[in-house]
Amino acid sequence: MGEQSVDRSEGFGERLLGVLLDRARLLPPQLIAPLIAEEVARIGGREVSILLQDYAQELLVPLPGKKLHVGQPEPVTDSPAGRAFQRADVVEVPHARGGVRMYLPLLDGSDQVGVMALTLDTVDDDGRRLLRRVSGLVADMLVTKNAYTDQFFLARRREPMSVSAEIQWGLLPPLTMTVPQVEVAGILEPAYRVAGDSFDYALNDNILHMAVIDAMGHDLDAATMATIAIGAYRHARRVFVSLAEKYAFMDLAVSRQFGADHFVTAQLMHLNIATGELELVNAGHPAPLLIRGGKVVRQLESATTLPVGFGGEAPRIREHTLQRGDRVLCYTDGIIEERLDGGEPFGEERLVRCVNRLGQGPSDGMRADLRLLSHTLKKERGGRTSDDATLFMIEWRGGAADHLAILD
Repeated sequence: MGEQSVDRSEGFGERLLGVLLDRARLLPPQLIAPLIAEEVARIGGREVSILLQDYAQELLVPLPGKKLHVGQPEPVTDSPAGRAFQRADVVEVPHARGGVRMYLPLLDGSDQVGVMALTLDTVDDDGRRLLRRVSGLVADMLVTKNAYTDQFFLARRREPMSVSAEIQWGLLPPLTMTVPQVEVAGILEPAYRVAGDSFDYALNDNILHMAVIDAMGHDLDAATMATIAIGAYRHARRVFVSLAEKYAFMDLAVSRQFGADHFVTAQLMHLNIATGELELVNAGHPAPLLIRGGKVVRQLESATTLPVGFGGEAPRIREHTLQRGDRVLCYTDGIIEERLDGGEPFGEERLVRCVNRLGQGPSDGMRADLRLLSHTLKKERGGRTSDDATLFMIEWRGGAADHLAILD
């Protein structure tokens, strides 16, 4: 076989991207992956694989399809595909049969979809630039077509999923979001049986709106209550301005639907991404942890507020000011109330120790750090997650003035 490399011409690259866009628009979902493999072959790529993140965020699993190379799942940690995924950057390794194996992160905006892998005999900087563009387009196509099929869901699912978990995963926003000023990421456990935990966020101008909730109970009852709470939160977010109004709207919706003996704990936040000013309402949740320089420096305290659904008084809003690089870790009580072998709860002190220990090691970024923290906590608890256990983290990086160059 002659040496294969990516065509360097800009016109060829534009034609390739145009063909992908034109053909993908009307293709059924099951033919998207074969189309990708076919078009990547035109630029010299072979053994093309599309790897998607599984729901437990532990593996990158191959998407089946004609013309695709379908190998074994690759771990998110300690694999070339995993490094590309976690770092959101291209990873290249020598191929066993010659050439180079490339792993390109599939990013839909900043949301991590998975990794595209392919083998080339040789690649230069122009080829890398073209393949980055191709991988971005592939990610967009996968996200768009995902709404029309169960194929991608089935590839990502590694074990049976409960009905309540199906509801919760359908309710969630993207697990990650990154803009120059701020990054957010969340993880739900147990991935295939989660019921009452959820989170939501939206960036409207300079205000990042965030909510983390934990509905009482288990299974479908908890999932139904969480759905009402998140739906009410989104409605209020799109109509009202203040955290107090959001709390009141959610409280009324839950109490009217379920009565006075049901409730949802919640954390509601506004973060001004230009100034670092954070507003917080904590309705029955464990207090968030402020992480600075890789170590927990304190809890973010707030005035006592009744859980959503109890008809409490208007909450008092607590204000905090973040410094550049600060992280805020929100978690539900399933993290700290899990019982260890001796019967004692895992506790907040152990959580803080885990955060501090991991914070002193090398970092692949906030999203990778949160994933590592989740997996470490699960291991520390002996692999048990008997109740929902959610982590949600925010990293504030600085004001808008620092990033105006992005518009130049």
